[in-house]
Amino acid sequence: MSLLDPFILQIDQVLRTVFAKAPTLRPMPGEMLPEGEMTGAERRHVAALMRINHVGEVCAQALYAGQAFGARDPAIRQALEQAAWEETEHLNWTERRIAELGGRKSLLNPVWYAGAWTIGTVAARLGDPISLGFLAETERQVEAHLDSHLNQLPAADQRSQAIIDQMKADEIAHAQTAVHLGAEELPKLAKGAMKMAAKVMTGTAYWV
Repeated sequence: MSLLDPFILQIDQVLRTVFAKAPTLRPMPGEMLPEGEMTGAERRHVAALMRINHVGEVCAQALYAGQAFGARDPAIRQALEQAAWEETEHLNWTERRIAELGGRKSLLNPVWYAGAWTIGTVAARLGDPISLGFLAETERQVEAHLDSHLNQLPAADQRSQAIIDQMKADEIAHAQTAVHLGAEELPKLAKGAMKMAAKVMTGTAYWV
């Protein structure tokens, strides 16, 4: 492997994440359920929520890529790559659900990816325990964010609920894996900064 190969792989990753259709091995949760009756306003709201979730998965891909790029322990790098694959499936599911609802993906996905990759790389440079701690906290905050979306879904939209339920289960598992691998608890200030950044991202992605 040449010195350029890791960088070429990173470029390939961003192109596949932002511009290509994401692959999945597991079937999309809820795809056999009937489409519930919703008003036009409800469909637009759910499509916007799923757009936010899709952006979150774009960021997750970038975050994992940046952390794996800088990880020092091969076992941790492998765990990050496995989690990234599961997040790729989430990309597939949310993209398909957005299309079903007549919505569109965020126009700012390249920007979201670049920012998250930078954060992941910086976290990795601080050492594997802190990088894993950042990962665990991210997944906990995503879990809470998915819970809030579940509470906003129309009762008739069982298809979106099934997707978010499975995504939530995967995020919980990723946080547990990070803790098992030696994640270090982050300071409250860092957690608060992460919540503020997430609030900006979700608020923007709802519309753009």
